[in-house]
Amino acid sequence: MARSSLIPTQQNRTRTALAVAAIATAGTASWVAGRAQQAEQRHPPVGRFVDVDGVALHYLERGEGTPVVLLHGNVVLLQDFIAGGLFDALAERYRVIAFDRPGFGYSSRPRDRLWTPDAQAELLLQAFMRLGVERPIVVGHSWATLVAIALGMRSAARRLVLVSGYYFPTLRVDAALVAPVALPVVGDVLRYTVSAVAARLLLRRTLATMFAPEPVPADYVPMLHRELLLRPSQIRANAEDGTLLVPAAARFRERYAELDVPAAIIAGAADRVVDPQTHSARLQGSLPGSTLRVLPDAGHMVHHTHPADVVAAIDGTRAAVPASVTEFAAS
Repeated sequence: MARSSLIPTQQNRTRTALAVAAIATAGTASWVAGRAQQAEQRHPPVGRFVDVDGVALHYLERGEGTPVVLLHGNVVLLQDFIAGGLFDALAERYRVIAFDRPGFGYSSRPRDRLWTPDAQAELLLQAFMRLGVERPIVVGHSWATLVAIALGMRSAARRLVLVSGYYFPTLRVDAALVAPVALPVVGDVLRYTVSAVAARLLLRRTLATMFAPEPVPADYVPMLHRELLLRPSQIRANAEDGTLLVPAAARFRERYAELDVPAAIIAGAADRVVDPQTHSARLQGSLPGSTLRVLPDAGHMVHHTHPADVVAAIDGTRAAVPASVTEFAAS
């Protein structure tokens, strides 16, 4: 009797726990969705849209002259280039176009394809044609360096500036951790619940790692708008790109010899996100005619801490090289 009487009690407790979990999940999802909606109402798009192959691609354009295209890395959006002053500095002499890559900022990311670097390059190539952009100088930061290289392989760029890039497959624990968030259904639940909470807890640490050894500028997060970075759509784009990073680098490793576009490679010697020797120095050895500039005491966000070096690379000139800076050209 005692044993059988416990069974309903255990079942009731299980049902109660499940009900509480369902309510908590629904409540968190509603809160996350509300925060995303508020963020978009308070911080509307800063640029225009071009519709390309079923994608609403958000971009900001300013200036005249030779076109320069700016492609941001993961976590951030196109305002990353505004926050560091690079966009405005270039707009004085160039026609500058900064894009939100698919799924980031206000660009859409349909699920009808895998958004590999090649797929993103194809989309941008069509956008170039729609916007009248002919063979621009393409600047890619971090993950977007692979998109820039894909554009170079299509002869769609006159010069590449590759900043803090990841170019060769290595073990990446972070890529494995975000893989579930990239999945349909399961990932959709996670990015409105667990991943949304985790992203808020980890954002400060993530940005600190990106900027290290320099501190995160005080106005950086306010300028990018924290809640825009934490929307479920942005979490999904981060997760999918993170999952694709290693296989994309593995695929590109065999194709670097195809690249016949001049490339300036820039990296920070103290980068805690991507090791400059494993990636930038090795890539420079694979690209005849390329240049490599490794900046001491600089981290992953070189375009913020050393914008003059990025501008010099865009100009196709060489800034004065201190004795502590490593710079050389591949033969």
